[in-house]
Amino acid sequence: MNVKTISVITPCYNEELNVRDCYEAIRKIFDTELKGYQREHIFCDNASDDRTVEILREIAAQDPAVKVIVNARNFGPLRNTYNGVMASKGDAVLLFMPADMQDPPDLLPQFVKLWEAGNEIVYGIRAVREESRLMRGLRDAYYRVLTRFSELKVPPGVGDFQLVDRRVVEAMRHVRDAYPFMRMMTFECGGRMVGVPYTWRERKKGFSKNRASALIDQGLNGLVSFTTAPVRFGLLAGFLISALSIAYAIVNFIIGLVLYQKLAEPGILTLIVAMFFFGGVQLFFMGMIGEYVLAIYGQVREKPVVFERERVNFDPPPSPGA
Repeated sequence: MNVKTISVITPCYNEELNVRDCYEAIRKIFDTELKGYQREHIFCDNASDDRTVEILREIAAQDPAVKVIVNARNFGPLRNTYNGVMASKGDAVLLFMPADMQDPPDLLPQFVKLWEAGNEIVYGIRAVREESRLMRGLRDAYYRVLTRFSELKVPPGVGDFQLVDRRVVEAMRHVRDAYPFMRMMTFECGGRMVGVPYTWRERKKGFSKNRASALIDQGLNGLVSFTTAPVRFGLLAGFLISALSIAYAIVNFIIGLVLYQKLAEPGILTLIVAMFFFGGVQLFFMGMIGEYVLAIYGQVREKPVVFERERVNFDPPPSPGA
C-alpha cells in the first residue's frame, strides 16, 4: 500500500525557545491522529544567530523525517517559507506551521481529512485573533482592501496556514515571482477549496521577529502583486483633487472680490497652498509608481528566491552522469 506523505514547513529565525516544542507537537500528531501518513517536517532557518540551528541539527540527527535548510543570510519570512515549500516532496504540504504555534497544529488532522475528501486547498481563517485591538483592526482593514480589489475571491483573515495538494505546489513552482506572496498564490492556481475558521493564538515564548517595517513591506507586496488598489486609488484621488481644486479656485475668487484689500494679493494664497499640496500629492504617487518599478526590477533580475548555506537530511542531488 502506498503511504501518503504530508510535508510541514516551519520557517524560523532566532526561535531557540520554540523549535523543539513545535517539532514535538507535530511528531505527536503523526504518532496518534495521523498514524497512517508519513511525515516530512522541513525547518527553514533564516540565518539565526542564536542556538536555533544547533537545536535543529540535534533533532534532525535523531529523526530522519526532520529536514533543515539553513540560509546564507536573512531573506525575510516570505522568501524563506516559499523556498521550503518548493523543497518539499509530500503529497500534501502545510505551507506554514509557525515555530511559535500561533496557528494551532491541532488543526492538521482536520485539514488532512478535508484534503482526502477532495479539496486541493484547505485554508485556515483567523476568525479570532488574540492580539491588541489596534493590530486586529489594522489587519482586518488591510485584508478587506486586499480581497476587495483583487480578482481572486479570498475570505478576509486567510494567511499562509494552508494545506495544499501536490498539484497546487507544482503549479506554484511555475509562477515566476521574486517576492512570492503564497497566501494569494494558491488561490491564483485554483482548485477545489474549503476554509476552516480558528483562533490565532497569542505567542507564548519569545517575541515576534516581524517588525512594523517588515509587516508594511509584506503588505505592500501583497497589494502590488495581487490587486489594482494602488493604481485605482491614484485615479480616484486624481479626480477628487481636480474637483476640489476647481471648487477652491471658485471660492477663493469670490473671497478675493469681496475682501481683497484685507488679504494678500489675489492669487498668492492659491499659489502657496497649491504648490505644497500638489507637491505632496506628486511625491506620494511617485512613490506608489516606484513600488511597481521595484517589483518589475526584482522580477527581471531573476535571482534565486534564497541562497542556501546548508541542507540537512535531504537526498543528495543526482550526479551529472546519472
